[in-house]
Amino acid sequence: MTALPPTGAGGPCGCPEYAALSRRGFLRGLGTTGLAWSVGSAVVSTAGPVAAASSPDGAAPGSVLVVLSLRGAADGLSLVVPHGDPAYYAARPSIAVPAERLLARDGFFGLHPALAPLLPLWQAGRLATVHAAGLPVVNRSHFAAMEAIEDADPGSPERVGWLNRLLGELPGSSPLQGLAAGGAAVPTSLFGPEPVMGFRSLESAGIAGNDKWDPAGARVRSLERMWGASGTPMGRAFRSAMQAVGDLEPARRQPDRRTSYPDDDLGGALASVARTLRGDVGVSLVSVDHGDWDMHTDVGTLERGRMRREADSLARSIAAFFEDLGPLADRVTLVTISEFGRRVAENSDRGLDHGWGTVMMLAGAGVRGGYHGTWPGLRSSADADLGVTTDYRSVLAEVVAARTDASPAVVFPGFRRERVGAMLGQ
Repeated sequence: MTALPPTGAGGPCGCPEYAALSRRGFLRGLGTTGLAWSVGSAVVSTAGPVAAASSPDGAAPGSVLVVLSLRGAADGLSLVVPHGDPAYYAARPSIAVPAERLLARDGFFGLHPALAPLLPLWQAGRLATVHAAGLPVVNRSHFAAMEAIEDADPGSPERVGWLNRLLGELPGSSPLQGLAAGGAAVPTSLFGPEPVMGFRSLESAGIAGNDKWDPAGARVRSLERMWGASGTPMGRAFRSAMQAVGDLEPARRQPDRRTSYPDDDLGGALASVARTLRGDVGVSLVSVDHGDWDMHTDVGTLERGRMRREADSLARSIAAFFEDLGPLADRVTLVTISEFGRRVAENSDRGLDHGWGTVMMLAGAGVRGGYHGTWPGLRSSADADLGVTTDYRSVLAEVVAARTDASPAVVFPGFRRERVGAMLGQ
């Protein structure tokens, strides 16, 4: 492998590409999915028939998959520490996590101490990690790597994400089946012909103008008359949007347990997702973004710093989410994914530059707990990467096979998955 130069450039991120990512990705989505229409704070992509929740064989009826994207390239070597590999400590004299402080430690791996809120899931056998996972080819561009991971169909000229392909394999009739929560833009994974919805929060999803200044609902009635019989893409978008907003009402009636989550964007997004799922409105696929993991500087220590902050938010939010779900947790599987990992060696700013392999985490229904994956070994040189021994699609395909009745071969075209063993029955 040819070593590439470090990508860091000071500041909290150091990547102008990453800073501009959200807006650019949204604009690209508008141009490639037919239409993504914003009505109030709701975003609905409408370019084909509506689908709804799946009832797969071997999984609880109404199984739900939540994909949590760790934006900015999360350092898997900090989250799940290979304390048994001496190169880890040689490469990180300032930021390595001491072996004696690790949680759920076995002879080789251990969890970052900030992940302590996830220990009940780990002890119950409902939390798994897959290390050295990622794209099969090195890609150090945030934007290009996110596109590749979320399309999951290398070489295809079509702009259809893997979650949208999965959506097309599930039967049903709810416009809320595919949901992007916590942001204004629908991610690449949900782009495609199947309609999906996105909202920043459950409370903010609504029709613009349908507020206290329009108590008689004149705005909604006017929109219904204007677009009710239109066969245009815009007409279909408005009808889907209005139906989706109306179908969210049972979720809005659910208790709001936001105060049990961290007071940040991820906590708010997962609180809205849990409340929506408890409302039983037909959601089966959810995408959520989290944080800024692009840590070229100041990764920090166990007590403070960016890694501690992001890992703490991640762990407390996931733990609160499964607690909030109650009995519904037996139907929900959550998987984390990041566009790539970080270099093995720390840089001169006590940060980490763009790397390759990282760790994926799985929690909830159908998960076979423990550490999974094939360890490639580390080198401590400045340009060394954690290699990829598990294609990320093998992990996702295993989840699809275990928790839905969809064909992984359709969701991941041309890909032959390898057994990972992180899901029961696989």
